Amino acid sequence: MPIRRDAAEHVRALSESFPVVTITGPRQSGKTTLCRGLFPDKSYVSLESLDQRAYASNDPRAFLAEYRDGAVIVEVQRVPDLLSYLQTEVDERPQTGRFILTGSANLALLESVSQSLAGRTGLVTLLPCTRREIERFQVDPPSLWEQVWRGGFPAIPDRGIAPTDWFETYASTYVERDVRQITNVTDLTAFQTFLGLVAGRTGQLLNLSQVGGETGVTHNTARSWFSVLEAGYVAFRLQPFHANLGKRLVKTPKTYFYDTGLACFLIGIRTAGQLEKHPLRGALFENYIVCEILKSILNKGHRPRLSFYRDHHGHEVDLLVERGDSIAAVEIKSGRTIAGDFFSNLNWLGAQDLGLESRAVLVYGGGESHRRTMANVIAWSGVEKFDW
Repeated sequence: MPIRRDAAEHVRALSESFPVVTITGPRQSGKTTLCRGLFPDKSYVSLESLDQRAYASNDPRAFLAEYRDGAVIVEVQRVPDLLSYLQTEVDERPQTGRFILTGSANLALLESVSQSLAGRTGLVTLLPCTRREIERFQVDPPSLWEQVWRGGFPAIPDRGIAPTDWFETYASTYVERDVRQITNVTDLTAFQTFLGLVAGRTGQLLNLSQVGGETGVTHNTARSWFSVLEAGYVAFRLQPFHANLGKRLVKTPKTYFYDTGLACFLIGIRTAGQLEKHPLRGALFENYIVCEILKSILNKGHRPRLSFYRDHHGHEVDLLVERGDSIAAVEIKSGRTIAGDFFSNLNWLGAQDLGLESRAVLVYGGGESHRRTMANVIAWSGVEKFDW
């Protein structure tokens, strides 16, 4: 049963301002379901269909003429040249909300959008469900580790599928079909090894030379393959804070997965109980919270400005969230009980001049949110309630 997605209001608002709305995000994140719910009267066409793809590729003008009143066009990255013809079409009839495009490729699609539809389309990124959205499936609220292990893909709570079974199919489909669409990966077995190694480094500094060496490929290949993960909304790089503070800050980004359920599967974690005792539980909890904050910002239609702080003297803050002239420094701890040293790096950073108004936030694995003198303390389940 489809649920209300938090991004729906933003999508509807854009459709009332632009002739085209483009929704991107991971495969199976709910883009098509969202569009069917918001625009039930529009024609629907998927470029995953071989005949429709051939039609759109071979005769794009005739293809668009079939949808003079507009349509929802799914997986539009499969025919990127169509966007140039769509530009002409909407320039001739620039009524708002005419075309809704979806795609599960990131960089390739957005490059085409920026070239062909600049100023003509509103852009939305739809990631897997937040915790609040998952509760709308009328399932029992999952515990902390069950939530991190299951992730946020809507098919799992909607259909009652065992997460391991669903991710087995998802990972196979991604590697065997989507990867080949994005780039020419000839050794899929090596790529699968690379994918698992990257998952095992979630929340850590990304050393692609090391990962490539363990995979048996060159640094350039590893860099190219990670770009494939970014293009397919599988993983992303969180860049270090780069303000000129006169300090030696690390320049290497950290890596995170857009969905912790997929990361757990790739690492080999098969139950929530196994995750709770796993050496990577802290890193996966950090990954989960970073993504919940990212989703919260994106669903409101804002542009996220996220980074992390780490210098060569051992000072580190997990996440910095910039908004206007202010910044939230976020420390993420999986423990259920708050310890005094949870605040040490936040206190240190608060004494530094970042050039922005700073506020300290501690997100932890416990169940109570409250305000302390040194920081806002946020329970893991209350991230979306905070004003990021």
